Amino acid sequence: MSLMGFLDRIADVSAFDKAIEPARRAVQGLPSGVKDALHGTWLGHALHPVLVQVPVGSWVSAGLLDAVPPLRPAATVLIGTGVAAAVPAALSGAADWSEQGAGVRRLGAVHAVMNSAALGLYVGSLVARAKGRGTLGRVLAYSGLGIAGGSAAIGGHMSYAQSSGASHAATAVRALSSDWIDLGPLDDLPEGRPTLRTGKGSSMAVPLAVVRRGARVDVFVGACSHLSGPLDEGVVETVRGSECLVCPWHGSAFDLGSGQPRRGPAANPQEKLEVRMEAGRVKARVPSRHR
Repeated sequence: MSLMGFLDRIADVSAFDKAIEPARRAVQGLPSGVKDALHGTWLGHALHPVLVQVPVGSWVSAGLLDAVPPLRPAATVLIGTGVAAAVPAALSGAADWSEQGAGVRRLGAVHAVMNSAALGLYVGSLVARAKGRGTLGRVLAYSGLGIAGGSAAIGGHMSYAQSSGASHAATAVRALSSDWIDLGPLDDLPEGRPTLRTGKGSSMAVPLAVVRRGARVDVFVGACSHLSGPLDEGVVETVRGSECLVCPWHGSAFDLGSGQPRRGPAANPQEKLEVRMEAGRVKARVPSRHR
């Protein structure tokens, strides 16, 4: 069995759910503003992959410097930097993890345990170095680096194989043709609430969420960028001063004017189509960056 196949087997183990559910509920109980900051909603990009670069980069660099005796004091500084940076990186990862599907949460728990073990080894390395036990400090640091590397492989699997943190809307919009899509007469669209329309794709119809406000129409890919929730089943409400389309699954709110997230867990913007009126009919097409 390949490594990826082994990780998929772990993701299927439902026995993990009972153990990790209390942690998930605790993270979800954080104030919404704190969670949005950790998700990266304000950034328009998931925050966790940005923050993890600091501890990973610091610890890899420290491993190189530890191999050169005159540079070992600098390695100690880098290890301390990585330990400090691991805390906000872990918090942002926990916020994202708590809003994922069951398989991602199971693997994420393994990822978190391994990262915690690596962090503990690096803290032990700092203590050993402070006591003048340099050899032990290096052994602990290299052990931590090995575990952190294995954990990073799990994180990569979660990101790329399980699409954790990827924009599901961006995947859907690429399936649409570049032609103008006729969405029907303006008068047929209900006022102030999303409705389902479809666009022609390469192999199947792609759901679209259409919102009419008077003579203005906003058209979005129907799959929420977070986890493909059906936006046509959502609602329109004011969130943090902006009129937003709100996903029915996890409550992510997207600005009707721009598609930018105003409330998480979504960090990626929602794909929005160009719109024009022609003889009282609404037409839409994918933006130029996808044509």
